[in-house]
Amino acid sequence: MAVMKVVTNMLFPVLRNSCRQNRAVLVITVTNSSSRRRFSQRTLETVGKLGQPKEQGKYRTGQLFLHKIFGYRGIILFPWFARLYDRDLGPNKDDKFTDSAGDPIHAGNKEVRGRTHTYYQVLIDSRDCPFIRAQTEAVTFLGNQDNSRSLYAIPGLDYVAHEDILPYTTTERNPINHELFERFVHHEPGSDPPFTAKDTLRAWQEKNHPWLELSDVHRETTESVRVTVIPFYMGCRESQNSNVYWWRYCIRLENLGEETVQLRERHWRIFSLSGTLETVRGRGVVGQEPILSKAQPAFQYSSHVSLQAPSGHMWGTFRMERADGRTFDCRIPPFSLESKQDDSSSPHGFFG
Repeated sequence: MAVMKVVTNMLFPVLRNSCRQNRAVLVITVTNSSSRRRFSQRTLETVGKLGQPKEQGKYRTGQLFLHKIFGYRGIILFPWFARLYDRDLGPNKDDKFTDSAGDPIHAGNKEVRGRTHTYYQVLIDSRDCPFIRAQTEAVTFLGNQDNSRSLYAIPGLDYVAHEDILPYTTTERNPINHELFERFVHHEPGSDPPFTAKDTLRAWQEKNHPWLELSDVHRETTESVRVTVIPFYMGCRESQNSNVYWWRYCIRLENLGEETVQLRERHWRIFSLSGTLETVRGRGVVGQEPILSKAQPAFQYSSHVSLQAPSGHMWGTFRMERADGRTFDCRIPPFSLESKQDDSSSPHGFFG
């Protein structure tokens, strides 16, 4: 079993050196243990050879890669071109506003100009899923049976920024363990990369475009902790003679500094076009209080929100605690919740 978590401390220096010297990359730790009380034997295995990361242009369908932050193996399916609103670059970063409750609202999209940025839809190697600090079922859909509220997920599907792609090559015909790998790509030794899209991938992308599309990305840094938010519209369902609109949002926290911090609390403000303003407070996120250290600097999760109006927006803070007990509030950049023309068709294929 591949245990990426065990090699986190030494993975990135190996990758940086290999990018410069084009060495074979040794990144996979294999653990053999029949009991927690017994000795665990770990060995390194060769994954492949790192390529040169692209500073210009985009990667093609079928490109194998290692995730620069989370270390997992994956394959690129297709690109998305999103609008990135980076408040660290905004001209009015220090401008503050207040809502009706007196809580600060930081500059919204009108004060921060969006720029086009490339992301990729990718498959994650299932052998690495248990050992990365990110939810590997981050892409969820609404059920469509009798206006059901149920959600279901596509396991091992992720969105990755261009700069987080570390491309590599291998001689393996099936280098990625994922149930959709052979359904979406086939091996062509003479092509570059040596995996190309099948018609099933093109059809799946076209059918599911409304549910998968990534359009806006929001980013802000507070005291060396960067928060990135990606919202997705999921659709509308009728509930007790009224419409309920659903969104999912993916959040990544990264510690860019030297000092270890821990997420202790979340504080959300959720505004609906119907005129309601809701406050949500709680311990941690998704049942965890993740520690962001120099060795493991990032954590990613997804959640959901529903409104009884076709649009709204969210903003908030994470309460972070330092090793000495001091705390600070890390800003969550405000982001819009916008609905789209509803498609009554169900998400398509390969989920069962």
